[in-house]
Amino acid sequence: MSKPNILIFMVDQLSGTLFPDGPADWLHAPNLKKLAARSTRFEKAYCASPLCAPSRASYMTGLLPSNTGVYDNAAEFAPDLPTYAHHLRRAGYQTSLCGKMHFVGPDQMHGFEERLTTDIYPSDYGWTPDYRKPGERIDWWYHNMGSVTGAGVAEITNQMEYDDEVAYNATRKVYDLARGHDARPWCLTVSFTHPHDPYVARKKYWDLYEDCEHLLPEVGDLGYDAQDAHSKRIFDANDWQSFDISEEDIKRSRRAYFANISYLDDKIGEVLEALESTRQEAVILFLSDHGDMLGERGLWFKMTFFDGSSRVPLMVSAPDMEPGKVAAPVSLLDICPTLCDLAGMDMTEIMPWTDGESLVHLGQGGERTAPVMMEYAAESSYAPLVSLRYGKWKFNRCALDPDQLYDMEADPHELTNLAEVAEHQGTLQSLQAKCEARWDLGAFDAEIRASQARRWVVYEALRQGGYTPWDFQPKKDATQRYMRNHMDLNVVEENQRYPRGE
Repeated sequence: MSKPNILIFMVDQLSGTLFPDGPADWLHAPNLKKLAARSTRFEKAYCASPLCAPSRASYMTGLLPSNTGVYDNAAEFAPDLPTYAHHLRRAGYQTSLCGKMHFVGPDQMHGFEERLTTDIYPSDYGWTPDYRKPGERIDWWYHNMGSVTGAGVAEITNQMEYDDEVAYNATRKVYDLARGHDARPWCLTVSFTHPHDPYVARKKYWDLYEDCEHLLPEVGDLGYDAQDAHSKRIFDANDWQSFDISEEDIKRSRRAYFANISYLDDKIGEVLEALESTRQEAVILFLSDHGDMLGERGLWFKMTFFDGSSRVPLMVSAPDMEPGKVAAPVSLLDICPTLCDLAGMDMTEIMPWTDGESLVHLGQGGERTAPVMMEYAAESSYAPLVSLRYGKWKFNRCALDPDQLYDMEADPHELTNLAEVAEHQGTLQSLQAKCEARWDLGAFDAEIRASQARRWVVYEALRQGGYTPWDFQPKKDATQRYMRNHMDLNVVEENQRYPRGE
């Protein structure tokens, strides 16, 4: 069996609620809509944790944060955890990463043979939360509502500069792969940082949404006192009392967010055009690490199990999977085994290393019965939170808070907690039992606290005296590029051309 090339597009903080069956009709996203038409589209896909680094480590390994130890945005991703890049590389693939993955720790590769850019976020322990200090705000890296009040238009930002670089390098890599200098099949992961806040967009994309009818949330601000306990912690962590959020701020923020989806669509289109013009074939995946609440209920960003934050877009275009919508809840934990399955690997070697399952059979009319699991143990939490998405139900638990039970079919906005309703006690008890069989929350909490305490000691020590950063440094050897005098010009010109000359 020949091994297919694999092209993965990952974006950051894109809510799956905007992808009910591919991109919503009103989004200006022609390239993603074209991809959706030939993809298996997972309507209810969820991240393993609604925060960047934990979600990405889980997506790459198929393991929950409680098994990776990547609890937050400053927890080390251990180098001995197999990722899909390791599995595919063992199977004979060349593996490349272009863009963001937010690896923390000295290992900045995690199975990738090459990285084409540096990361956009720091790789050390500086963003470590501290459960010993509940309610503490760490101003220099915590989210605040300035992303909302500062929303608007700009032609260049820190994030645009990064994603422009990612698209450029990814496109160059696709052209280089076409030259055929390496006979191995390839897996290229292209990972952008948009539409992550701040909510700032280029005017050409901003203008696309001047008359957009979706600039206000479907569920407005419930008010602080009406929020559940964890949502109040998020409000406090986001320093909500220091900002006066107007309706115009909300509209501008959402407009910029939608505009940045269109910006991403153009960038993805550049890479796909390079693939198509070089007549290369590849399995293509599109996904996000987590979502964004976008003002729903008054919440912004992520850090919660509500669908706006935890649900992600997921599309897979593969010959072994039929185009169409899959309604069953699935997880980013399933991506690692899915990639290995699509690559024709022996799955008995893969499954011991994952909490997920392959999605290939769902693209062939199969069914899924296992619950989707989520965890959260980072900023704005004072103890770990866990969640099960099972059938039409979502069950959330934290040792500090009352249980939550939502009927996602009857109550998609998760406004009515059924945990205290008599007629739903059977369902509640069943999900409580599944939760207790899966998690020991006391032990989980102790592991997180120990990890945080160790990291605070190490970070403070390493910042004294000479400092050796872990950030990835892309290297290019100019002596081996273009034309140099140790090369034969005729060979260079022929080898770097695709298609070859007659």
